Amino acid sequence: MPGRTAADTIRILVATDSHVGYNERDHIRGDDSWKSFHEVMCLAKNKDVDMVLLGGDLFHENKPSRKSMYQVMRSLRMNCLGEKPCELEVLSDMSENFQGAFNHVNYEDPDINISIPVFSIHGNHDDPSGQGHFAALDLLQVSGLVNYFGRTPESDNIHIKPILLQKGNTKLALYGMSNVRDERLFRTFRDGKVKFFQPGTQKEDWFNLMTVHQNHHAYTETGYLPENFLPAFLDLVVWGHEHECLIEPKLNPEMNFHVMQPGSSVATSLMPGEAVPKHVAIVSVTGRDFEVEPIRLKTIRPFAMKEIILSEEKEIKNLAKRQDHRAELTRHLMAIVDELIEQATDEWKEVQVLEDVEEEPPKPLIRLRVEYSAPGGGNYDCENPQRFSNRFVEKVANTNDVIQFYRKKASASRKAASGADLPEESVLAQLAVDSVRIEKLVREFLEAQNLTILPQNSFGDAVSQFVDKDDKHAMEMFVQDSLKSQIKHLMGVDQADEEDLMDAVDQHRSNMEAMFAAGELKRTRKAKMKPKPTNWDSDMDGNWSDAPGALIHSSDEGREDDDEDDAGSVVAPAKGRGKAAAPKKAVAPAKKAAAPKGGRGKKKVVEEESEDEDVLMIDSDEDESQLFVKPAAPARATKKIAPRKASPAKRAPAAPRGSGRAAAAATGGKSQSKLDFSQPSFSQPRSQANGGNKTMKELSEDEISDDDDDAFEPAPSTATVRSTRIKR
Repeated sequence: MPGRTAADTIRILVATDSHVGYNERDHIRGDDSWKSFHEVMCLAKNKDVDMVLLGGDLFHENKPSRKSMYQVMRSLRMNCLGEKPCELEVLSDMSENFQGAFNHVNYEDPDINISIPVFSIHGNHDDPSGQGHFAALDLLQVSGLVNYFGRTPESDNIHIKPILLQKGNTKLALYGMSNVRDERLFRTFRDGKVKFFQPGTQKEDWFNLMTVHQNHHAYTETGYLPENFLPAFLDLVVWGHEHECLIEPKLNPEMNFHVMQPGSSVATSLMPGEAVPKHVAIVSVTGRDFEVEPIRLKTIRPFAMKEIILSEEKEIKNLAKRQDHRAELTRHLMAIVDELIEQATDEWKEVQVLEDVEEEPPKPLIRLRVEYSAPGGGNYDCENPQRFSNRFVEKVANTNDVIQFYRKKASASRKAASGADLPEESVLAQLAVDSVRIEKLVREFLEAQNLTILPQNSFGDAVSQFVDKDDKHAMEMFVQDSLKSQIKHLMGVDQADEEDLMDAVDQHRSNMEAMFAAGELKRTRKAKMKPKPTNWDSDMDGNWSDAPGALIHSSDEGREDDDEDDAGSVVAPAKGRGKAAAPKKAVAPAKKAAAPKGGRGKKKVVEEESEDEDVLMIDSDEDESQLFVKPAAPARATKKIAPRKASPAKRAPAAPRGSGRAAAAATGGKSQSKLDFSQPSFSQPRSQANGGNKTMKELSEDEISDDDDDAFEPAPSTATVRSTRIKR
């Protein structure tokens, strides 16, 4: 439409992968992430943009520290709040895009003055978790600083509805899809269960902008999001998650939309993609047209990287055939590192403004990759990588990993120290530590051997949760759940032959792998934590959930003390010489809750599943309530009430001869917990009290537990107490 002016232009600052909180405990690089994010927000204010669009991974962890949260909230408040009115008009129903008590955009809240609204999706680092399924972005939204959209409550059935904005005559449909596990999202798109909604009127007048946070490259067959999966009516796609900065939009000729990849604003790994200069961009949308203005970030720590092959270096090509050449080789490598330091410093000075030139340059990040295979049977005597890196303590920021040695060796197969087969050398050479994804590394390693019990694809997912999400108990819970599932399966096998059992184990493992690949295997049981001790200091000792002893491994672990008390109450002897029937009566409810003794039928398997809800095969169309067999509530109540009824038996006189051994055996030798310190009543006949003492003296050594050596002495009789008082 001709005649459009600046009043019809929507200016959007686009950035992704801020990773605030990355390496924040490092005394040199700890503030890099929030400083770069603060620069991005200052650019939004100085450039007078209409809105900010963040493409995920605002935080490096889904449970950010208080320092990270403080710095983000501080920067948002300094740059986004103000008296300047926001010129964007909302045309859609905000309750369909925002959940919770504040289901509207923050700049329409009458209690907050927002001049630059921030719209953000979550990534794979700051995704929702825990009770309530909250993300760190939920805290920012409820505080009125961020508009958190693009949620995916159901990863197997995704509905994406746009936020409809208008400024002047320009209409913007903003789509967002937060991070979903790549393999599952690939399957969901393939099954046609991702639905996009478009404006009901004037579809040709809307500029359709979408932001995603997924793998852009095909690391595996299904571990990425193909561009042709997205609808063709989109105009521009902002791609998050990939850290390499490709700020210039590229046209997809098949789908006829452009793709922009801003990359990260902080280097989280020492790889070539991170060494590219970091940029953000201002996208100016006017009608159905858009322009991109790249802006290079200036607070980024300089990073220089180089890769060399020693056999091709002229100065040291012949050192492999000489003896004692480590010093000469080290001097040559140190000279290369010094050149990289100077190169990084010069590049940093070039992007600074004139008034900031006098500022001291920050220590750069340096990575030198060295291939040290020697031709002709020689050998390069290389120095220890960490010792070499420590030579540049005062010059670089990464003082422990400046250099990386690797060797290319042609061999048919390799063996690990434990005897496990390793992948081919060509595969390992491609799996650089800086660029590999955890799932791919685990898969390549496990494909070289066969697992007997644990499913392979679930194993890789657990390792990924342990590394990427910092879930300390992911591996432990995976092993426990897998073993329990195998045991339940074997309990239903009638054959007792060892070969048949191994075939059953292998078959069940294959079924678990197939179900996990199809998305039918879900872990419903979450990690349960013990109550935090009162003397636990989170600031000094860390989070209680990360402690090794915080995890409850079984449902009965938290009730050990109650079970001991119940056992002590149940075996209390009753009056009379006959065998008491009360113990059998009290123990009966516990026997009903336990699995029956007869056979390995289905009934036993179902009752075991009711106690620990671990790995279940759930179909998305089924009702989850039908898959769980809840344990009967009266069983636990009976177990607690029965000992209370039997507790008066503790005040009864001593048990007849012969009952002491049975009581001690039932309580596991803990006779001290059963001591009775109550004194007989003064109205009690003296003969009865003396009789009780006489019975205690007649106990044989067989009836006394070995743990009674340090027990308290029995209370004196009434007569002894009275005589003592008279003497005093």
